Amino acid sequence: MRNYETIFILRPSIEEEQRIAAIDKFKAIINADGEVEKVEEWGNKRLAYEIEKIREGYYVYVTFKANSTLPAELERNYKISDDVIRYIIVNLEEK
Repeated sequence: MRNYETIFILRPSIEEEQRIAAIDKFKAIINADGEVEKVEEWGNKRLAYEIEKIREGYYVYVTFKANSTLPAELERNYKISDDVIRYIIVNLEEK
């Protein structure tokens, strides 16, 4: 299993229950084929640049261990989610 980290930015306008459900959904995807080590909710922060006329986003940072196939599945789910503005997945072991 490899070490990864991901940061995804959710729309700031979503309700708290939707936000919790989205975070739990992504944690469940990771736990299906790996294990979540840490989840940090950084909260609403100003974006570096405007995305789709949105100036702020709700940042979530997750570190996890998983097989090499999981990031592709996680990325696919980020892309189809309407609540995710931006995301990044980084393999911590590559140099």
